[in-house]
Parts: sequence; C-alpha cells; structure tokens
Amino acid sequence: MQKSECHGGTQLRNRKAGSCDQRTSSSIQIKHRTTVQQSNSSSSTSSPETARKLHPRPSDKLNPKTINPFGEQSRAPSAFAAIYSKGGIPCRLVHGSVKHRLQWECPPENLPFDPLLITLAEGLRETKHPYTFVSKEGFRELLLVQGAPEKAVPLLPRLIPVLKAALVHLDDEVFARGLNALVQLSVVVGPSLNDHLKHLLTSLSKRLREKKFKEPITSALQKLEQHGGNGTLIIIKSKIPTYCSICC
Repeated sequence: MQKSECHGGTQLRNRKAGSCDQRTSSSIQIKHRTTVQQSNSSSSTSSPETARKLHPRPSDKLNPKTINPFGEQSRAPSAFAAIYSKGGIPCRLVHGSVKHRLQWECPPENLPFDPLLITLAEGLRETKHPYTFVSKEGFRELLLVQGAPEKAVPLLPRLIPVLKAALVHLDDEVFARGLNALVQLSVVVGPSLNDHLKHLLTSLSKRLREKKFKEPITSALQKLEQHGGNGTLIIIKSKIPTYCSICC
C-alpha cells in the first residue's frame, strides 16, 4: 500500500514538473516571438525606404517613383497648365535677381492672337506659379505689339466670357488680375468694348461693396470711360448708378 501511494505521489510530482516545464517553454517561445517581431519592426522602421515614407524629402516631389497616385499630385492639371507644359505658350519664364520676365520664342508681333490671347486670358484664373505670372505678363505684352487693335477686336466675343470668369472668381488675386487685364484690353480696343461691357459690370458692382476693392474698381471704371468715351459712361451708369464720372 505504501509503495502504491509512493508511486502515485511520484507520478503526480512528475506531471506537475512536466506541466511547469511546458509553461516555461511556452513562455520562452512567446518572449522569443515578441523579441523577433520587435526586432523586425525596428529594422523596418529604421530602413531608408521607411524613413523616406515617414519623412519625405522635398526632392521626392520631383521624383515620379515617390508620387502617391492617390495623392494631391494626381489631380489633372488645368487646361492652361497642360498647354504650357507641352510648349503651347511660345514663351518661358526667366527668373531674375530682382524680378521675373518672359522670353518669347519669336517676336510677339509675329504671333497670331487667335488662340494665344484667349489662352493667356484663361490662364488669369490660375493660382500657382509660374502660370500666374506667365498668363498676366503674356497677356499684357501681347496687347502692346504693333497692330494689336486689329487682332484683338475680332476676338472680343470670345475674350469677354473668359475675362468674366476671372472677375467672378472667389480668389482675390484672380479677380485683381482679371480687372487689370480688362483695363489693358480697353486701352487697345477702345469703344469696341462697349458692346460687351454690360456683361462684366455686374460682377464689378458686387465687388464694389468690398472696401478693399472700392478704389481699384473705381479707378478701372474711370479708365474704361476714358478709353471708351461717352457711350461707356452711359453703360456704366446703367449698371452702377453711384459711379462718379471722370468729367465730374
């Protein structure tokens, strides 16, 4: 009887020891796996590839391989940006130490206004460099060439809707560029602008309510009157009764 109890006690102690060994072995395996996972995670995080993803370099924006196809860069470029990138605008921006300038591929007076002048007018709605500078400066310089009135007047029916789009734009800088372009156009085409002016005055009237634009819009209207004559004054007064003529 004593031998049986002794034998049973020995088996019980052996089972407990085996169970303890199994738990110890399992614990060691779990710790090993955790250590390996942490090591792998640490090595992957410290790899140059992962470091670039977490902290992208400015130059990565210029590398097509690092561009996220679902990110902001994947947005389709505007019509003007696409034309400019393909060389459809025959000029390039030259960066100067003081100010920028345009370099034309050929003398601007030799360039056809159709569709270049309209394309530049469409670029007035751009909000990114260099498109903002190229569009506004190209539009201005093209209107300064010899024979500009004869080339610009036939394009007025197509130019006015494009300028209107800039004048109703929510961006203040876009509006300012559109206003300057309208004045530049009036200098060139004179009274020929009167037939189309009413389509633009509504947006100018709305912006007049903003204090920051009251002075530049009033100055622009006076220049429109100056180059358009009495007919322009009548049109302006019909849309903006509070306008004060330069003759006052």
